[in-house]
Amino acid sequence: MNRAVQIILSRPLSIAGSVLIAVVVLSAAMADLLAPFPDHRGTVVDFSNFNQPPSRQNLMGTDLVGRDLFSRILYAYRLSLILGAVVLALAVPVGVTVGLVAGYFGGWVRFVLMRTTDVFLSIPPLVLAMSIMGVLEPTLTNGMIAVTVMWWPWYSRLVHNLTLAEREEGYVLAAEIIGASRFHVMFREILPNCVPAILTKMTLDLGFVILIASSLSFLGLGVQPPTPDLGSMVAEGAQYLPDSWWLTVFPGLAILVAVFGFNLLGDALREILGTEQ
Repeated sequence: MNRAVQIILSRPLSIAGSVLIAVVVLSAAMADLLAPFPDHRGTVVDFSNFNQPPSRQNLMGTDLVGRDLFSRILYAYRLSLILGAVVLALAVPVGVTVGLVAGYFGGWVRFVLMRTTDVFLSIPPLVLAMSIMGVLEPTLTNGMIAVTVMWWPWYSRLVHNLTLAEREEGYVLAAEIIGASRFHVMFREILPNCVPAILTKMTLDLGFVILIASSLSFLGLGVQPPTPDLGSMVAEGAQYLPDSWWLTVFPGLAILVAVFGFNLLGDALREILGTEQ
């Protein structure tokens, strides 16, 4: 733990990433307390205050129906983090299991599983998600399904490569010699040695999941209004640039902060876990 703290403190970018993620997480968790207009996350209309630039009352201005942008961005962060956590909670176990089985068993099992993985990886992620959302109704649940379907192959490929390297190690051979089951060897011997790489990728991927989800919403295929979502807010404001710049700039900056923060934190985590191995 001391070594991890030293690494973070010795790298200004790691400190910046930690601060940015702390701001994002706290903003999402405390949105009900921090938002000056909590009811503006819903179907509130205030035409007397519509499309106003940033002011003391509305720090980031108001949108086209008079809702406070700052309040909506706080709730949009909550939605984005929930979506990212659910997607990774579903995609990681599937991808890790496929990669472990393919790498450990080899032969035709590896061929079938990895060729299936390659099929998914051959399709651009956003195109695959758009194709799925084009069939399904654009809701939060379906958005999670679409992003999950495109995300598990990356963990499958990662863990497959790690398993190929680990299965010839002495501790694996020793476990097999004493009669350990295949399940035990894969999940109790090999998997723990893959955890650092998996955790690092998960940290990096949280930012990218938020970016992909925002991209779907920007195209009208993600979370639908009036639910606050960063991508749909950017899309709505883009029609009124440059006059009403705040409609696009502040939601765009919110996406940038989240993605940049998770990337910086992921780089620090990679160095920490690599050092502690």
